[in-house]
Amino acid sequence: MSMSRLTQALQTDALVLPGTGRIAVLRPRAGMDLSELPRDRVQVIQGFRPDHDAFVAAGYAVGVAPEGGFGAAIVCATRSKTEARALIAQGAAITQGGLVAVDGQKTDGIESLLKDCRKRADVGAVMSKAHGKLFSFTGGDFADWAADPAGQAIADGFITVPGVFSADGIDPGSAMLAAALPAKLPKRVADLGAGWGYLARAILQRQGVQALHLVEADHAALDCARRNIVDPRVQFHWADALQFHPDAPLDAVVMNPPFHTTRSADPALGKAFIAAAAAMLKPAGRLWLVANRHLPYDTEAAKLFTDVQEIAGDRSFKILLAAKPRRLKR
Repeated sequence: MSMSRLTQALQTDALVLPGTGRIAVLRPRAGMDLSELPRDRVQVIQGFRPDHDAFVAAGYAVGVAPEGGFGAAIVCATRSKTEARALIAQGAAITQGGLVAVDGQKTDGIESLLKDCRKRADVGAVMSKAHGKLFSFTGGDFADWAADPAGQAIADGFITVPGVFSADGIDPGSAMLAAALPAKLPKRVADLGAGWGYLARAILQRQGVQALHLVEADHAALDCARRNIVDPRVQFHWADALQFHPDAPLDAVVMNPPFHTTRSADPALGKAFIAAAAAMLKPAGRLWLVANRHLPYDTEAAKLFTDVQEIAGDRSFKILLAAKPRRLKR
């Protein structure tokens, strides 16, 4: 395994951490090498449940938000420029103008972040490696980059925050799926990968729904869903949909499954969501899902359900209804 930018920067003194104080590592992905950091001083801040749990399993102190002060912060830049800026502002705030290091790929806009930070703070050495950069700074005013605790209002009165899926507006695929749902749904339903609650509102508007489980791995998105969906029938679950187990089999699942783990498409992720849905359903259960037209989810669903049909669609999306999950031998 090649040496990470963080490891190389620390070993070559391109990044020198203070000798005391806690170190916040903001939004690292599972598998990021933090071994060069003093583990007893590190707190990982990660709200994406699979990554959160991976660092817990590795023995790190992990939280979804920083609490108290820190001697240094390491920001792992995200694809959303607004979110990455907010993380940098958070790092500057919790260190009170102390050392903040920023690590990211070129494809995630790290060069633009470096340029903008140089206008505001004293930027030190820059480590360039593996199609990305790591730089650090002290001081500077980043208050205007901070996330608005009120979130941002989009269409139909929904609230979102930067970095969540479809933060700037209603996803067209989800809108198509919502329109394709029947007027009546079964009693016990789950929305896997529920995001900030768009599909949940549509499900709750259908007749027959007595309980709705919202399952979402992104803590920030689930917080938005709690604000957007106020209904006693709803149960909120901060969980990886692939690991979620309802307390009893469900009558129906509705979902717009993710198909990216990075910038590259990963159809295996959506296939895993279909398998997870099938395992949660009663023998007569039904699954409604939306998929990009080119993804082979209908073929995958046919392996796991007795009856699969496309009930709506256009050139970009297809809406599938899969019924009666097969009980395959394992």
